[in-house]
Amino acid sequence: MFNTHVKRSALSARSLLHKRVKDGDFLDCFSVASNLPPRRAAEIITDFPLWAQALVRLRGLIVAPFGISKAGPDAKDKVGIFPVEHANETELIAGFNDRHLDFRVSVLSENGKVSLATWVHRHNFGGRLYLTAIMPFHILIARNALARLGRASA
Repeated sequence: MFNTHVKRSALSARSLLHKRVKDGDFLDCFSVASNLPPRRAAEIITDFPLWAQALVRLRGLIVAPFGISKAGPDAKDKVGIFPVEHANETELIAGFNDRHLDFRVSVLSENGKVSLATWVHRHNFGGRLYLTAIMPFHILIARNALARLGRASA
């Protein structure tokens, strides 16, 4: 039986996300006990509950006048709205570049835990403002996603 407790954690040294991180970039990581493979974990993570879907729709309405993507670019391989950039048996990385910022999420499965990391490189003041505005919601959604993942693994 898995413990569904979500905790802040360091990004695994094995994560390919490290190749993107530069000084001044945002990076956070949370983890939960789970043996699920990264693809399945990412599918659960991006299957947002209704309250989170409502927040994403509200975000879309607010950012539309600024030309910020609402649904992400087209791609053959996606999890949720996020194009998959890399996937193997231990890590899936998805995300895209936009006018105001570049972002990627990593779902990494190793040693009986799944970690969800978010990397953001802000391009301008708009990117900094955007990240500041969504941060409380980002943390809430990320922690909720991993709690749901933990329960699905139990």
